[in-house]
Amino acid sequence: MNPFDLKSALLAKHAQHVVLIHFPIALFIAGVAFDLIARWTKRRSLADAAYYNLLLAAISTAPVVATGILAWQFALEGQKLKGILLMHLILACAATAMIWLVWWIHFQGRRRGQKLSGYRIPLELLAVAVVSLTGYLGLTGYLGGFLSGVNGPG
Repeated sequence: MNPFDLKSALLAKHAQHVVLIHFPIALFIAGVAFDLIARWTKRRSLADAAYYNLLLAAISTAPVVATGILAWQFALEGQKLKGILLMHLILACAATAMIWLVWWIHFQGRRRGQKLSGYRIPLELLAVAVVSLTGYLGLTGYLGGFLSGVNGPG
């Protein structure tokens, strides 16, 4: 399978994961950016935008995790993961948990009507780093499979 063949890429057994993963990444990073700007400018509308971006990012992790597990089962036939793909799986679990934790902190603050704690900013930035590293390792594992011939002739 040629990685640049659009038909093959869209109909591959793991293509859904590759497509869906962009939603929680973009929503989460946008949510963190809105939160940082809201904190700096003290604008409630930006804080609301941050909250809803974080909420949608957390919700959208469910189909991404499901399709990631399905991709593992279909594309790799459930083989024991090792190397980059194992690290991708571990970081994906950590990133998912961190996205939900950041949303939960915002949810609790809104529900109680309290000012959000200052420790959330370092947590949000750490989560962005984990999400970014997870995506990088996923891309590396995906492309590495083609370059090494694991995912097709090579």
